Amino acid sequence: MTALAAALSVAGFAHAVDPDSEAAHQARAWEREGREEDAKALRRIADHPMALWPAWDDPAPEIRDAVRAAARTKRSILLVAYNIPHRDCGAYSAGGAKDAATYRSWIGEFADAIGDAPATVILEPDALALIADGCTPFEHHTERYQLLSEAVDTLKAKPRTTVYVDAGNPEWIEEPSKIAEALHQAGVDRADGFSLNVSNFQRSADVEKYGARLSDAVGGAHYVIDTSRNGGGPLTGDRVEAWCNPPGRALGTPPTTDTRDDRVDAYLWIKRPGESDGTCRGGPEAGTWWPEYALGLARRAKH
Repeated sequence: MTALAAALSVAGFAHAVDPDSEAAHQARAWEREGREEDAKALRRIADHPMALWPAWDDPAPEIRDAVRAAARTKRSILLVAYNIPHRDCGAYSAGGAKDAATYRSWIGEFADAIGDAPATVILEPDALALIADGCTPFEHHTERYQLLSEAVDTLKAKPRTTVYVDAGNPEWIEEPSKIAEALHQAGVDRADGFSLNVSNFQRSADVEKYGARLSDAVGGAHYVIDTSRNGGGPLTGDRVEAWCNPPGRALGTPPTTDTRDDRVDAYLWIKRPGESDGTCRGGPEAGTWWPEYALGLARRAKH
């Protein structure tokens, strides 16, 4: 049994479903408006656990609320730590902590808010891939590795927290060896593994082939896959910003630890389906709920 599966099996734990998610609110609103078919479709999102991306100023209140809510139903929480300095190379999700000291304080507050509760943390999506692709300036590399490595230790000091260091996706960093050393420097050896396909659309079968090679390159580490929007695979045709609100996509496999692969610990919905990737293709700002896009993902879902 993997570390994540073991953690979720304790006292029947599984990741909690948020009854107050934007998807749940939207489904209830459409039910009141008589849009019963649309509301039913949106329940394909609302009724599954999705990751919480806590606030960049003070993560503690949201995490503590999630811990309390999950405890009432004997569930675990799924979190994303996303506040590394120089985040996203100035693109749609630019920002992050202003300096290393601020980040250390933030990740400490993040971990303290989890406390002894069962939790899964996806650590800093894109942070290593943006080093591997050459986007992050060289002068920030050492600091980033150090901060990620320290964050692994800070989070793993909590007795029931599993941690996965993000490693991008196979279309972004095509050769696993280009990110394997970065994972080592970021502390993957002390984490529970790495994450792939966060906020992206690569098919699970392709991600697993890539993940197996990357796992071999980092000593057999386990990994999790974001399946929140990969049901239709990546965008074909015009590939300009194919990662940003691509049309025609679909929800992927619902969250589960039943992956039938010893090294794939879980399929998770890390990106919250229906939240925008950024102000492209008519979308709102990154992270903002977009009901029309959410409905399209749900209608095209095969599960």
